[in-house]
Amino acid sequence: MKKCPVCEKGELIQANDIVSEIEGHHFVEKGERCNNCGEEFINEKEGQGIIDAAKRLGIWGATMKLHRKLSKSARGTVLRIPSDVEKEMNLKGSENILISRIGKNKILIEIEE
Repeated sequence: MKKCPVCEKGELIQANDIVSEIEGHHFVEKGERCNNCGEEFINEKEGQGIIDAAKRLGIWGATMKLHRKLSKSARGTVLRIPSDVEKEMNLKGSENILISRIGKNKILIEIEE
């Protein structure tokens, strides 16, 4: 059996019930799960199938990694949204947003509807 690359203690076992969520849609994939830390891994073919389905449903966003620098203000930290993204998303600058921390190094920003 393969060792878990995350915890390096557990072994990866076959799993047929790995659930992913994209924009409120739930997908069930096959893959492997660590019997120690619970980390889940899906293979590239399964993952590509989920991406293809999400694209067909119109819920797979454009791949975008923009490099920006945060700025300090008197009341917190500021992130500037580029004008092309602002235009594409039809942002006015007065929207209410939800900010979620995902893991150690990711932030998710959602516009409240």
